[in-house]
Amino acid sequence: MDSIPIAILAVDDEESYLDVLKSALEREGYFVQTATDGIAAIDILQTLPFDVILLDIMMPKVDGIAVLKYVKDNLLDTQVIMLTGVNEISIAVDCMRMGAYHYVTKPYSTTELLAIIDRALERKRLLVQNKALRSELARLALCSDIISQDKSFLDVVGLAERAAPTESSILIQGESGTGKELIANFIHRNSVRKDQLFLALSCSSIPETLIESELFGHEKGAFTDAVVTKQGLVEIAHGGTLFLDEVGEMPTIVQPKLLRFLESREFRRVGGNQNLRSDVRIVSATNKDLSSEVAAGRFREDLLYRLNVIVLDLPPLRERKKDIPLLAEHFLKKYAKTGRPRRLDESVLQVFMKYDWPGNVRELENVIERAVILSQDDLIHVEDLALPLGRRSVLDFVEAASTKRIHAGSAISLAEMHKAHVEAVLNSVKWDKKTAAKILGISVKTLYGKIQAYKLSEGRRPI
Repeated sequence: MDSIPIAILAVDDEESYLDVLKSALEREGYFVQTATDGIAAIDILQTLPFDVILLDIMMPKVDGIAVLKYVKDNLLDTQVIMLTGVNEISIAVDCMRMGAYHYVTKPYSTTELLAIIDRALERKRLLVQNKALRSELARLALCSDIISQDKSFLDVVGLAERAAPTESSILIQGESGTGKELIANFIHRNSVRKDQLFLALSCSSIPETLIESELFGHEKGAFTDAVVTKQGLVEIAHGGTLFLDEVGEMPTIVQPKLLRFLESREFRRVGGNQNLRSDVRIVSATNKDLSSEVAAGRFREDLLYRLNVIVLDLPPLRERKKDIPLLAEHFLKKYAKTGRPRRLDESVLQVFMKYDWPGNVRELENVIERAVILSQDDLIHVEDLALPLGRRSVLDFVEAASTKRIHAGSAISLAEMHKAHVEAVLNSVKWDKKTAAKILGISVKTLYGKIQAYKLSEGRRPI
């Protein structure tokens, strides 16, 4: 990825002064745009991102104070340096209270101005670095959770590592709870964008009417609740990575706009008529078969081809069962940090190895977390598991496994077992769908889909 030049917007109503200022800054290697009034400045700011704005206070039409207010309301880290006459110093000080970085009084030397610009850029760098550090700490915690000795899973991690330094779009496929966001974080952390932001959007958790605004932002007044202009995630993540989780849930009305962005890196905020640009890498994930979604007319084929330049298929936990003891030990340490250490009774591991984990690693983590809370001593017993329905259900499961009614390799399909599991969870929580979805490690929307697909209904006796 080529380095992005530092961009400066110079705003002053004296055109001759702007020409001299632009030439001086361009000799220093800056990318410079100019505007002769506040209206023109705001128009440019809606089109391009800038690192620093040199802003005259007294201008016709819209003055520098109004432009400063716009910048502080809409642009996250852009630094503003006020350009002021000797008689306007008190106004400039007020501007600093409003969020301007500093001011310079006319006339001033190029050396003085360049020194203040350097300090403003350093402040912006520190602000961005602070955000990146917080994001990096979160990623480190997540990436440390990539624990496996399974060859198929390690092969996927190896492919992700090779693909990470490229700029190609990556599609991560796998069931809910298999670790798709962990792999997305891993890709970002091993890419050339690792020092920039990593942002995630769950397409299944945002209402269809709001997802376009979350992605691309909106202009003030675009809809009833749009009281201020808002930047979208593609704009905020400029230079970094945007992870679109459950991209198969993307509304069909938004899909062509995402496709256009992937093709041109241009977008428009909701209610806007100006093309904006952002350099952001898209990594997406889905638990659906997108080819089937394309055949059903619910997903655009051309968008799928843009998203799946590189495809990573994560195996479910039932296909990497030798990782279960490793993962269980990891989660035990994670949730026992503030309390006494815990160990698993041998019978617990036997249950874990016989269970098929339809909620995958996320379900295993939830079970361990609850067991740490529920256990009365240092040893976690079968009756502490709540797997996922409580003591009686776990004991019933153990009994069923021992009599070979339910066990790996028995004459029951994974689909039937998954259906029975979903129904049992629903019945155990009296069909509280929000609670059931949390136990299963899926979204409420996905749970409704499973209820419909399995033809489940409240009050029906479980299998």
